[in-house]
Amino acid sequence: MFFRKNNSSYDYLIVGLGNIGARYNGTRHNVGFECVNELEKMFVFKPYKEKFKAQISECEISGKRCLVAKPVTFMNLSGEAVKQITAFYKIPMEKVIVISDDIELDAGRLRVRRNGSHGGHNGLRNIIDLCGTSEFPRVKIGVGKKPHPEYDLADWVLSCYKGEDGDKIKAAISNAAKAVCEIIKNGTDSAMNIYNRQG
Repeated sequence: MFFRKNNSSYDYLIVGLGNIGARYNGTRHNVGFECVNELEKMFVFKPYKEKFKAQISECEISGKRCLVAKPVTFMNLSGEAVKQITAFYKIPMEKVIVISDDIELDAGRLRVRRNGSHGGHNGLRNIIDLCGTSEFPRVKIGVGKKPHPEYDLADWVLSCYKGEDGDKIKAAISNAAKAVCEIIKNGTDSAMNIYNRQG
């Protein structure tokens, strides 16, 4: 049965952050969704179902049963989906891998973190606030800083990546998917050692 309430049903929850809707495809804020799409190319996903304020699928990575989610609440309310999913399936937060964009990282850079603050990212902020902890691993994809201080932040993160930056971000999305796999296979420290040194 696809959706089972069982304490040991899933070993990990993988959450890609983004905004639902075609108008947001290819934007900096949606690289978390794109990373999930990359994982879908690498592994066999079951058909998506919309449940718990997210599009949910599942796959197996390195022998681990993984639930995969794209929240449909829009970025700033991502925690609503994460809270509902983890509560229903009894998935501990240390087994929740969150993939997000990061404007403080140069385009194409990756940062794997064992835990930490939201760093000003509203999606991460909402997850931490609603789930009551920052103790979960995350893979952060660098999308570059605003071109100048006066540039509106919302306009920047909702803009499409293209050109040289676009090529770097696309490569980082692919590496982020590999980093998620490394976390599952060998642990967060191993992924940090490999991917935080690149670029």
